[in-house]
Amino acid sequence: MRVSPIAWISLLLMTSSDGYSVNRYTFLTSSASTMVAGVFAKDGYFKSSPTTDTGGEANPRYLDKDVQMTYGTDPDGNPRSRGLLVRRFTGDSTPFSFPVSPIRLVKEWPEEPPFTDVDFSRADEIFDGSFYAVPRFVYHIDEPAVAALTQFYRKEIKPKSDILDICSSWVSHYPLEFPKTMGRISATGMNALELKANDQLKDWQQRDLNDNTELPYEDNSFDVVTCVVSIDYLVKPIEVLKEINRVLRPGGKVIISQSNRCFPSKAISMWLKMNDRQHLELINGYFQYAGGFKPREAFDITAEVPGNSYNDPMFIVTAVKK
Repeated sequence: MRVSPIAWISLLLMTSSDGYSVNRYTFLTSSASTMVAGVFAKDGYFKSSPTTDTGGEANPRYLDKDVQMTYGTDPDGNPRSRGLLVRRFTGDSTPFSFPVSPIRLVKEWPEEPPFTDVDFSRADEIFDGSFYAVPRFVYHIDEPAVAALTQFYRKEIKPKSDILDICSSWVSHYPLEFPKTMGRISATGMNALELKANDQLKDWQQRDLNDNTELPYEDNSFDVVTCVVSIDYLVKPIEVLKEINRVLRPGGKVIISQSNRCFPSKAISMWLKMNDRQHLELINGYFQYAGGFKPREAFDITAEVPGNSYNDPMFIVTAVKK
């Protein structure tokens, strides 16, 4: 089944009244489920066809993938299968240009963290596993922002690096060649079906870092850790960064990317009160209190799009383990 972009956008809005329960009745009777039925399978299995390009080029702009999901496979269930087509932005063969502008981090943070419990509160405090139980095969930033991040990764991450992508999903925004040119590519994320669909990963583990900040890896396991537009959802970001420091090898790098889009109900309170510049300073503060990192660097890598009046901004904060 081929799903229109409008259908994908609607996924961002379709949750049940309690934020979690998607039972068999609501699944089958929802008017929208006739368009995107397969992605509501919380309990079932996933398989996908080999990724194919749409242009027959070495580096196509888009990749289309057929996804098949089956649900209702429990003893009392009535198995159903649904298929859908997802389109991935590769970050290549676009008309965009990719300037990289350094941003000076100037805020002086006090010796002790000044944050309160209210700062990390959220409008929706329901268990995060409920909110993310429904897979979202969508992008949370636009194509120019994705492409800018992909090109930044290509320049910054050395071949044969072992990479961990935290708060990951069905895409990690890495260049197409990374599964061949890098070492291990691992990930943690909230939704197992999304992670299964990420064909750049060698291994993954479902993990809610707001519930358990411990990363399921040995010390000094990775050369690079990435986190894409997700640090604003972490209620214990300093503890998570301490864990990142633990699993990084000496000299390893963290790449935190951030735009101006989010699920407002799940972003922490103080994040919603800040602008883009303040977000970068806040991330820098997190690193300071986590400890074990060299001075951070920040960049504006927002893509330039010919003839376009607006596209999503993209910002980077990098930190190197001491």
